[in-house]
Amino acid sequence: MTTADERQDSLSGLRPEEAKEFHGIFMTSFLIFVGVAIVAHILAWAWRPWLPGEEGYTSLVDGVQVAALQVLQHLV
Repeated sequence: MTTADERQDSLSGLRPEEAKEFHGIFMTSFLIFVGVAIVAHILAWAWRPWLPGEEGYTSLVDGVQVAALQVLQHLV
């Protein structure tokens, strides 16, 4: 059991072993979050680029409608 004096030595109130464990969990979760965010941004860019071409987004919407109709034809 730790005493109150041992916990007052750190700003967080954690022992060094607890702080290392928390840091490891935090870094793992942060890296997973960043990885998911990067994948989401890549998928969003593939779906609809943030900087449209000369025709704007209208040509992209037409392409999506054509693709959706083709998929629906295969399902019906």
